[in-house]
Amino acid sequence: MKTKNTLCFFVIVLGILFLSVSQDWAQAKPERKGPIITHGFAVERGMYGYIWKIYLEAEDPDGQMLRIASVVDQPGYGHYPTDWIYLKPGFQKHFKGYIQWSTFSSKGIALKEGDQIILRVSVIDKFGNESREVVFPFTFISGVNEQSKPPAPFDQEDIPRLGFISIDLKSPGMCY
Repeated sequence: MKTKNTLCFFVIVLGILFLSVSQDWAQAKPERKGPIITHGFAVERGMYGYIWKIYLEAEDPDGQMLRIASVVDQPGYGHYPTDWIYLKPGFQKHFKGYIQWSTFSSKGIALKEGDQIILRVSVIDKFGNESREVVFPFTFISGVNEQSKPPAPFDQEDIPRLGFISIDLKSPGMCY
């Protein structure tokens, strides 16, 4: 009789433990949010060698933003490898600034009039969560350097540079 009562006691304790654990599993876990790019701006044309400023504002409620990913697509050449800009600790919850890219190739190759590129930018947090991409087209046009003041929220004097893109462009159709 004593073993029967002990066995019954253990079954009841195990049942209570099982129900309490299974209720934890059934509860919805809070959904983790990743970075969000709230604003972006860049001019769409300029001469070959133009110093291109791509303005971005982004936030992460958890303050875990780690890096900015920049990818270039170029008709006639293809897809370039991702370039990474790591964010300073003060920019991991929110930033408003610009990334800078010299469109001049260190290989001495000039792009032709009308050549186009597409820059895709996203922000990635420490857990690998990625924001939606922001797409910036750019066309090389001689004699055009759009140096106009950027629109709000980037129209202030103290906008910091977040880093440099270091992608070296290639002439379309050439083998490398």
